[in-house]
Amino acid sequence: MDTFLIFFQGGLGAIGGLLPMVLIIGVFYVLLIRPQQKRQKQLQETISTLKLGDRVITNGGVIGVITVVRDTSFFIRSADKSIIEVSRTSIAGIDEEEKK
Repeated sequence: MDTFLIFFQGGLGAIGGLLPMVLIIGVFYVLLIRPQQKRQKQLQETISTLKLGDRVITNGGVIGVITVVRDTSFFIRSADKSIIEVSRTSIAGIDEEEKK
């Protein structure tokens, strides 16, 4: 019985030292990394389907309506006569207030 306990304690020491780190990495992946990847993929799909007349919000907080669609950018009208060009990567999402 004593031999079994000594073997069990010695074998668990090496694995037991790595097990908490593996669990922490697993929890970070499940709770932080994976949901962020899903949100990023959903945003990329949303950006690829944007068309003329869609109301968008940029990462800088500018809200505007798409007036011209290009391969790598959009022209958006943010005020009556203010038209700016923004890159596709600077779009944060679609303005949800327009739908309400």
